[in-house]
Amino acid sequence: MEIATVRTSHHRARSYWKRYMYYYILLILPLAYFLIFRYGPIAGNVLAFRKYVPGGPVYGTEWVGLRYFKLFMNDPNFWIAFKNTLVLSILNLAITFPLPILFALLINEIVSPRVKKFIQTVSYFPNFVSIVVVVGMIKELLSPTTGWVNQLLIHFGMDPIFFVNEPGWFRTIYITSDIWQYMGWNAIIYCAVLASVDSQLYEAAELDGASRLKQTIHVTIPQMLPTISVVFILSLGSILSIGFEKALLLYTPSNSATSDIIDTFVFRMGLENSNYSYATAVGMFGGLIGLFLVSGANYMSRKISGISLY
Repeated sequence: MEIATVRTSHHRARSYWKRYMYYYILLILPLAYFLIFRYGPIAGNVLAFRKYVPGGPVYGTEWVGLRYFKLFMNDPNFWIAFKNTLVLSILNLAITFPLPILFALLINEIVSPRVKKFIQTVSYFPNFVSIVVVVGMIKELLSPTTGWVNQLLIHFGMDPIFFVNEPGWFRTIYITSDIWQYMGWNAIIYCAVLASVDSQLYEAAELDGASRLKQTIHVTIPQMLPTISVVFILSLGSILSIGFEKALLLYTPSNSATSDIIDTFVFRMGLENSNYSYATAVGMFGGLIGLFLVSGANYMSRKISGISLY
């Protein structure tokens, strides 16, 4: 009896493997990516507690405890970068998070399938444009000599503005370019949710005399709330890890008062100044804050709405 049971189990396992083998093969590359580029670098965080000397052992020469954490806590340049990151992240989240939701709701109201597909295609395209190209376009458009924006200002009798070098314009440029580049792409998940809403809910609301606006408020938005909650929780986790490439490419000594963020600060300390242990400590601090924010937002969401990631 036991032998028969074992043979049956082996047969089922063999059949299962033959049936789903190719799915597991497809998982090899994603798993390798996460293991090498996501989980592998975690081991490097040990440098935040060890003294690293260029050319020495990979994981440092000696334990120094919290020395590097104390150093950046007393560094005024770090706190400037921290403040800039926090302000830019909050503004970016407050502006760019609700816009894809509104955009998806507007697309959902379009009756013509051709017009809907055209608008979606046009709005998705900027996401595939390289950050380097986007920054190059920004600098050309805002050039004080040949840029269209300044040419328009000159046409109306105003003085040209060197937007890229002005600290007061950095956040506006950054957030505006993020809206143009990512709004359509970020709306995809909400469009998918709207496409899956049961049409009978709208028919019932219409029979009860609900207008399109009331249908959106009482039917559409409640169906989107679980997805909105999850996306918001994930967005909070990266609040201190905003677009490093764009900030670095837009960074100049003239606008550093607002453009120097934690990621560019870590880049300068680590790669330019070869102070890897110091940079690791700063990066680890930002990661811990992100973990705290995700955990807190997840807890609050579960308590208030019953929706959470875990």
